[in-house]
Amino acid sequence: MQPYLVFTLAASLGAMGDLAGHERRGSLSWPGRSAVIGLLGAALGIRRDGDFSALDALSLAVAVFEDGAPLRDYHTVETVPSAAVNSANSRPEALARAGKLRTNTTITLRDYRAGALYGVAVWGGDLEALAEALRTPVFTLYLGRKSCPLSCPPAPKILRADTIEAALAMLDLPLWQRRDRQNRPMTARLLVADAGPEDAHVETRHDSPSDRRLWHFSPRNVAFRSVEIVPNDGVQGA
Repeated sequence: MQPYLVFTLAASLGAMGDLAGHERRGSLSWPGRSAVIGLLGAALGIRRDGDFSALDALSLAVAVFEDGAPLRDYHTVETVPSAAVNSANSRPEALARAGKLRTNTTITLRDYRAGALYGVAVWGGDLEALAEALRTPVFTLYLGRKSCPLSCPPAPKILRADTIEAALAMLDLPLWQRRDRQNRPMTARLLVADAGPEDAHVETRHDSPSDRRLWHFSPRNVAFRSVEIVPNDGVQGA
């Protein structure tokens, strides 16, 4: 049997990365590898420019219980001439350099998922240290952007199971998300994991961090598996 660390990710708003352009920041309907590794790094106290090498060997899978409703927010952003941006270390510095140069205002879009709930299984590393970090994180944990804090603790637990599905079936979901709108036990019907030779539905996603300083991500093959994962909802006789 394989040891797994399982935990939940629930948030009123989440933004799970996507290929980002200047005017739009999209969101996937589930957290990719970079999002989970970043969250674990924050729990351990690793800063963005820190050493994540201890987490690179982790394998992970995500069960989608509720992918949330899409929500779009609009921002107005002041842009600066490229001459002022060159070699600037931050946006405030670029604006300061612009001085009397003409700036422009543009509308940008931010996509979110409202009311999302996921289960995560991790294996292949120091699971005890990760579980303790999730119980008492160094930095605030959020689902994507800093404006999206988790709505409840991730409730990590280490267990042994024969399959990823069996491990995720032992999750502790938030009390208010253990039943669906029809008062049935909450069920995950999609599992996202690294693709294997037996998987039929495989896609390529660029969510494996390769250079964190330059925000470069490498492709990986991801399998989408139709499953039925029903954690114990704590209701007797259900």
